[in-house]
Amino acid sequence: MASNYTYSFFRVSKTDEIDVSAQKYRDLRLKALKTSPDSFSSTYDIEAAFADADWIDRLTLPDRELFICAATPVNLNPLSPDNTQWIGQVTLRGPSSRDDFELPLEAGQPPQKSDEEEERWQMLSLFTLPEHRGRGLGGKLCQEAINHLGSYRSLPRQVQVRLIVKAGNDVTVELYRRLGFTHAGRATLVEALIANGDEDLLPKDLDSAKYTERKGLIMMSRISRS
Repeated sequence: MASNYTYSFFRVSKTDEIDVSAQKYRDLRLKALKTSPDSFSSTYDIEAAFADADWIDRLTLPDRELFICAATPVNLNPLSPDNTQWIGQVTLRGPSSRDDFELPLEAGQPPQKSDEEEERWQMLSLFTLPEHRGRGLGGKLCQEAINHLGSYRSLPRQVQVRLIVKAGNDVTVELYRRLGFTHAGRATLVEALIANGDEDLLPKDLDSAKYTERKGLIMMSRISRS
């Protein structure tokens, strides 16, 4: 049971023990795709075919930062990688330019400041394995990512974090509200996929309502660096 574990939260290094990290990330990601297929734009079949090098490439993308929640049985040393299992993740994509971050006016997203005034990130792919849910780990994982954005450099002073939530996902919306995110418009599935860096998953035919209806809830939070 989850109560028999201690939990740690951290940003994944793009250089240290990258082979080990890639394997742990693969295991978590494939479990997530199999457990909650509707939560992701990709599929288990697509990613199960990835080679080891593909997983390393994912972890070292310059515009991505991966944050992990790891679980360690209480009777084992959490400092040993062999004793820990990655059980939760969230990704930050950015920083994005104002032009790349903008959405059509009909989305209702607030106007963006200049790149000199504000830094912009997209938060995506929040997931926790079912057996570890109900302990507030998702919120703590997101907070770890937010804390990183507030401290990894000093300028620009303002940081904007955006995410797009599927319609009807009330539990997730409430989690983000507790973290300080507020409603900032509605996005189409096309806009959400592009914002998350998944434009390669878009089909050739984008005329169906699935891709054009504004059902995705845009939420934003601003961070002030000291």
